[in-house]
Amino acid sequence: MRYFVTGASGWIGSALVPQLHDAGHQVVGLARSDASAAALTTAGAEVVRGGLDDLGLLAETAAAADGVIHLAFRHDLAFSGDFAGAGAADRRAVDTFGDALAGTGRPFVLANGVVGLAPGRVATERDMPVPDGSPASVRATTARAVLDLADRDVRSSVVRLSPTCHGEGDGGFLAALVAAARRGGFSGYLGDGTNRWPAVHRTDAARLFLLAAERAPAGSVLHGAAEEGVRLRDVAEVIGRHLDLPVRPVAAEDAAGHFTWLTPFLGLDSAISHELTTELVGWRPTGPTLLEDLEKGHYFHATA
Repeated sequence: MRYFVTGASGWIGSALVPQLHDAGHQVVGLARSDASAAALTTAGAEVVRGGLDDLGLLAETAAAADGVIHLAFRHDLAFSGDFAGAGAADRRAVDTFGDALAGTGRPFVLANGVVGLAPGRVATERDMPVPDGSPASVRATTARAVLDLADRDVRSSVVRLSPTCHGEGDGGFLAALVAAARRGGFSGYLGDGTNRWPAVHRTDAARLFLLAAERAPAGSVLHGAAEEGVRLRDVAEVIGRHLDLPVRPVAAEDAAGHFTWLTPFLGLDSAISHELTTELVGWRPTGPTLLEDLEKGHYFHATA
């Protein structure tokens, strides 16, 4: 099979490309920059130069492929505060892929998120977010549109990823927590620290996208959460021990000053099950847990 992968040089994509090759597939990767193109060439992928706004290119490349795995997102817009713009760009790309694949029965896999899906309980793949009109909720609407492509003879699926997709080289949530502890001189958590983040190792997440492309039934929701939920106080304690810093709670009114952009996520309780995912595609995570990965020490090598 020949898969068109957006975000192929990114955090998960760079782990997925070799797994696709090992499974006997060819990879066509979308690259916006020279650096991304070089990385994909080194990884043995065919390179298509362009971005998510190049809709004609996306349509042509998707139509020529045996399936599409869509990992890319306009994080440059989202991190600058234009999440609505990033979501709109993603929706245009998704609609373009859907039109290109309609009537073919080919797979289309979308990367999405699970944060805040079912606060206070363990969410399952059957839970569906209700768009509330916020800029962030556009991603839930886009995911619904992908699932609806099953009615247009597209073998569509949505992989809802843990907010913590950890591993060596991670620059995401865990790295930001470590940086906050260094800046503040202590490792903090909100409230009593019992709220939970689901977690998955990067290689296990990549494996799930491979399985989704190969096996997921049309209209499937899959959960990329190897651990249902890790208490944030436990995370803070490991960080504090490795940095030799005290561990203490952060008052709600002081959270933005300490955690900066992480603050809205830290107050959420987002436990997630992957039981149905295992039943559907046989995904069985084998990578280290979040706390095991923290204990390895690579998150503390940087000095920033």
